[in-house]
Amino acid sequence: MSLAVVILAAGKGTRMKSALPKVLHAVAGKPMVQHVVDAAASLNPANIVIVYGHGGEQVKATVTGEQLAWAEQAEQLGTGHAVAQAMPHVKEDMVLVLYGDVPLIRPETLKDFVASVDDNTLALMTLTLNDPNGYGRIVRDGQNNVQRIVEQKDASEAELGIQEINTGILACSRRFLEESLPKLSSNNAQGEYYLTDLIAMASQSGLNVETLQPNEGWEVDGVNDRVQLSRLERIFQQAQAEVLMRDGVTLLDPSRLDIRGSVQIASDVIIDVNVILEGDVTIEEGVVIGPNCILRDANIGAGTVVEANTLIDGAIVGENCQLGPYARLRPGTELADNAKVGNFVETKKSYIGEGSKVNHLTYIGDSQIGKGVNVGAGTITCNYDGANKFQTVMKDGAFIGSNSSLVAPVTIGQNATVGAGSTITKDVDDNGLAVARGQQRNVSDWKRPTKKS
Repeated sequence: MSLAVVILAAGKGTRMKSALPKVLHAVAGKPMVQHVVDAAASLNPANIVIVYGHGGEQVKATVTGEQLAWAEQAEQLGTGHAVAQAMPHVKEDMVLVLYGDVPLIRPETLKDFVASVDDNTLALMTLTLNDPNGYGRIVRDGQNNVQRIVEQKDASEAELGIQEINTGILACSRRFLEESLPKLSSNNAQGEYYLTDLIAMASQSGLNVETLQPNEGWEVDGVNDRVQLSRLERIFQQAQAEVLMRDGVTLLDPSRLDIRGSVQIASDVIIDVNVILEGDVTIEEGVVIGPNCILRDANIGAGTVVEANTLIDGAIVGENCQLGPYARLRPGTELADNAKVGNFVETKKSYIGEGSKVNHLTYIGDSQIGKGVNVGAGTITCNYDGANKFQTVMKDGAFIGSNSSLVAPVTIGQNATVGAGSTITKDVDDNGLAVARGQQRNVSDWKRPTKKS
């Protein structure tokens, strides 16, 4: 059967106390509703319909994905009313209903869930809790068949004792929804059209109501305030950390690693505390990452050591390199194998060749550095004239003395040497020496200034 997914994302989220729509608050650096869209997309549905309301234009501008349709819920009249707004966009045989503020539902759980649905079956995701307070209860008959769902505010004392609760996630045929949604009533304590009333309708019409519970209860946890958001953030991060450790990664403290993107990490990688991985990050075998590092959209080659407090952003690092501590690799940086970028060095849009060293207190921008180059402490590539960027080239084996300024465009030849303290504005020939600094003058018997009383 063809599948459509309806994602309810219209709520304002008053308890978030934020101008940002609730579903756009992030878990692991990604909006909650985007987590849900991505999980839904894993099922390869023909259609994903997002029901929006508060901050709708912002939601539409933020969420990405294929086969997205949008349905507005101008008035917040309940979940049943929300799904009804989506139905004009639904032509598929089966409909799965998800929630934009329930971000951690796993694709494998959804796959098992929709597999249980056919024309004669409605699937309902439930959860058994020791403390079900605040949730709708699953009411079953003597044969354990699901009869209906009762919301807490409408429940009797006996019904309040039921521990199996409704998560809100359901799947059924489009035909059943089209027949049943118009029959919903708002005659309840909230004055809303409850989607949960469909369960009683399904039971009464002879449909099978099948229930499934997720492997992990947190998969169906929703977010209503920032405390709950923080809790899901930590749950998500712990789950990510456990996957990595089972795959052969050593985390010195799993609770102090944050993953905010898509990571591929090989075995025998060691990651120290307070490391953040953002965007698309690939770390190859045997890499060691020190504490307090941030890696964003980065590829790190095998055997590389990243010392403490290093930021790698949009960079490609070869094998057996050494970075940091306190280094910053900006977008467009590429290091060949065995290169070294040391403490308080910043690089941008530059290639650093095999075995080359940029060890201390240096800025390298818009540069091409060959093999075996040594760049001394305090060197600056002066690549910007206030309007345009220019390139600096340091050919194989060049030696740049400390405290030098290389004013681009300029080329330092193969095996050439730049004397310390030089400001280089002209190309240096292969095997040449360039010294460009003012002549030293010594004054004998110099009298230091003294403070006036």
